[in-house]
Amino acid sequence: MLPDKDGVDVRGGVTTETGEDPSVSLFREYLRLRTVHPEPDYDAALKFLDRIADELKLPVKKIEVCPHRVVTIMTWEGTSPHLKSILLNSHTDVVPVYQEHWKYDAFAAVKDAEGNIYARGTQDMKSVTIQYIEAIRKLKAEGKKLTRTVHLMFVPDEEVGGHKGMETFVNHPEFKKLNIGFALDEGLANPGDTFTVFYGERNPWWITVHCPGSPGHGSRFVENTAAEKLRSIINSFLDFREKEKHRLNTSECFTLGDVTTINMTMVKGGMAYNVIPAEMDVSFDLRIPPTVNLQEFEDQIKLWCKEAGEGITYEFAQKHMNQNVTSTDDNDPWWKTFSTTCKTMNISLEKEIFPAATDSRFIRAVGIPAIGFSPMNQTPILLHDHNEYLNEKVFLKGIQVYEKLVLALANVPALSGET
Repeated sequence: MLPDKDGVDVRGGVTTETGEDPSVSLFREYLRLRTVHPEPDYDAALKFLDRIADELKLPVKKIEVCPHRVVTIMTWEGTSPHLKSILLNSHTDVVPVYQEHWKYDAFAAVKDAEGNIYARGTQDMKSVTIQYIEAIRKLKAEGKKLTRTVHLMFVPDEEVGGHKGMETFVNHPEFKKLNIGFALDEGLANPGDTFTVFYGERNPWWITVHCPGSPGHGSRFVENTAAEKLRSIINSFLDFREKEKHRLNTSECFTLGDVTTINMTMVKGGMAYNVIPAEMDVSFDLRIPPTVNLQEFEDQIKLWCKEAGEGITYEFAQKHMNQNVTSTDDNDPWWKTFSTTCKTMNISLEKEIFPAATDSRFIRAVGIPAIGFSPMNQTPILLHDHNEYLNEKVFLKGIQVYEKLVLALANVPALSGET
């Protein structure tokens, strides 16, 4: 199937099919921007967002937090701008694709006969970006007034750890000026009828263990080799992995975010078939839930290293220690507003710890409550996968969901401590 022919809609954007909802057309236009790593076209995204800000008649601010890494912020000022604001956060970048495994060009935004739109970023998270924008567009068109200011934030580099994006920006003076009280960020699709909402995240630890040993000729039984130590380390990590996998599979109440996952991702060492290496390294990706004592967990890693032999060291490429979670207590005004508004739309929520990592972790780390939520039910989880898609009906329903959520959250009355 070839991509649909392009035309122009009444808002000046790209439309792809006669009679298509303009919001869907805008979504597909955004999907065609190649903001894909390792060389994302951020300039194209910035131009796109400039146009959107002009259409919405919202002031826009751009902050270059790192060279060639710009955070864009559109602001709809509320009638009481001194109150804490609402943040609608999304990232503009997407992960790479293996085009040979896709049905269609991953950046053509092809829509099939069932209304499924195929493109990298349909679920993660360009859909949410456009849903925010279209919800604001509709609220403004209806003449709605908001008590609290709403900021739409578009950040780079989330998919590569956020170091040159949100992680840096949360400590920037311009971030503090936003006076954020509550944030919405990305979540995950749910294959069932319910919607998943995330109130916390597992801590990502990326660790490399260095195993030194005695070198020698490949024909000998050399004692104290790096490989023997490496085997012990691998066994310790993967034995723990099996225990956690068993906990997940035998518990009716656990989700992936409730257990620690460990995956061996890289092994390095050796220079020739007949030379026993003097050092071998193994790397692991660990995701640790907020219920785990992180110091005790690192002590366990130290014990595994000690048991494997002398001279073993380790280093972290990434080690997040903040375990802040957002309250989902019924007495919390933000959660109460969010959950009650969902109930009025007959939306059933499943509360979970996010199994991977999003920019929400940086927002929570500076003390701001954040909820991860992508309104995509009856949808397989396909973020980072081949043939990532989202159905246009699910996408359009999400706009309606955000209309009500933004209106409700931005009209939460002044809280204790707000002047």
